[in-house]
Amino acid sequence: MSQPTKPAKAAPKPAATESDWTKLWPSAAPRKSEPLLKALHILTRDSALNADSRRKLTQVLHLTQLLKPAIETMLKESDDPILADLGAGKSYLGFILYDLLIGPAGKGRVIGVETREKLVETSRQLATQSGFGRLDFITAPIAEANLPGGKADMVTALHACDTATDDAIRFALRHEAKWVALVPCCQAEVARLLDGHPGPMRQLWRHPIQRREFGAHLTNVIRGLVLEAHGYKVRVTEFTGLEHTMKNELILAERHQLSNAQARGELNRLIDQIGVKPALLDVMAA
Repeated sequence: MSQPTKPAKAAPKPAATESDWTKLWPSAAPRKSEPLLKALHILTRDSALNADSRRKLTQVLHLTQLLKPAIETMLKESDDPILADLGAGKSYLGFILYDLLIGPAGKGRVIGVETREKLVETSRQLATQSGFGRLDFITAPIAEANLPGGKADMVTALHACDTATDDAIRFALRHEAKWVALVPCCQAEVARLLDGHPGPMRQLWRHPIQRREFGAHLTNVIRGLVLEAHGYKVRVTEFTGLEHTMKNELILAERHQLSNAQARGELNRLIDQIGVKPALLDVMAA
């Protein structure tokens, strides 16, 4: 009696070659960055990119390209500019901004702010191993963090959840940042405030799913107006393709003056019409 044929083993999937990830990478010497990407767990040991890593790398590299003109201007205008990366997490953004832009410039510093001591210690070790002498980290909540000298030229916050993005705005104002780049993540404060609120446009938020979406949209509109009221020119645009992240709104702001009375008036009228006041409006008191 013949033995049943065993199914053939599937051939192992070949590891991604260098070109599979360096085609995303805008560095002239990508081999230099490969150990860094492996240490950040973006690349596997055999230099492969899985789907999640590709999404992360695509997001951060796209944001890097969007920030590049402002960073280049910042480097021209200051002998020792500081970029503060808030809610840094594993510091993908801070490391890649340093590797591609700040490090090669030979000046400027990147300071990551993160609450989790273990992540901060790991990032410090990696910065030392990578020879990134002008990349440092602070262990603190964004709301409590203060940079040495009290100044920052640029503030970034990539997917800071809920009101952490508002803390990033407060941080930017407190440190008189000229440039601000925010990619908000989940946000629930305004949706909570709208729940049961009988305002004149109640039908816009009567159903929970619509309240959540409307609340998120309204939150970012208020954030933009708050920055404009403080003298920033604000541009709101798509961060990257929706296939990479659903949290896809980028708020870019550059400060041109100390205040803007017209934007303040628009913000006040919006708040009066909607009838809810998120905590971020505390920065309007001054």
